[in-house]
Amino acid sequence: MAGLTVGFGEYTHAIVRGVPASLPKEALRMNEANDDVDLARARREHELYVGVLMHKLGLQIVELPVDDSLPDSVFVEDAAVVCGDTALITRPGALGRRKETEIVKKALTDLHLNIVEMIDESATLDGGDVLFTGREFFVGLSKRTNQRGAEILADAFKVIQQMSDHRYDKLTIPDDAAANCIYLNIPNKGHVLLHSTPEEYPESSKVFERLKDHMLIPVPLTQMAKVDGSLSCCSILVNKRREM
Repeated sequence: MAGLTVGFGEYTHAIVRGVPASLPKEALRMNEANDDVDLARARREHELYVGVLMHKLGLQIVELPVDDSLPDSVFVEDAAVVCGDTALITRPGALGRRKETEIVKKALTDLHLNIVEMIDESATLDGGDVLFTGREFFVGLSKRTNQRGAEILADAFKVIQQMSDHRYDKLTIPDDAAANCIYLNIPNKGHVLLHSTPEEYPESSKVFERLKDHMLIPVPLTQMAKVDGSLSCCSILVNKRREM
């Protein structure tokens, strides 16, 4: 079981999808009073995000076509949960987002992953509600993710269920939104952390600086944040051999 942590954070591919023109007006959001989204800036920030993954970290990018009929589709993380060679295609809690999984499933199939589909109509699961620590999954039950969805995830990755009560070192930051980061372990670069920028969360950025053994890369997603988007939302990271 300890072997599950071997290779944690090692990725070769990132699945991403561009920002649809419909995002500013039609994307789901918890706070309707949020400021208007600047579409051009959102696209520039997304391009920077993808550029970091591709050029700075050397990942192969699988870029899915933009679909203006799916305003939340840039947030590909919600459509699948990937661990090792298995991909669970989710059943998003928002009815209007379920079509997003179709093209994500095809991309993961093309990468030769083992595909598990969530076909139980009583289950809902958003990938953004799932955190994998390298040892076990944490699933946040929400308006988008229910108990049955969490149970199906546990069934799909059942070997992980046996890992529990693990002790974690904690890094506490003052801004909840800044807690969303992306951890990678990249050959010749070591531990890498993509996190929010000092301009967005100056106090949290000071805390990140304590991670002296990590390459720290601040990445702005100021416009996505207005529709509840964050760093991990915009990619699905996959570890596959290059020749595949």
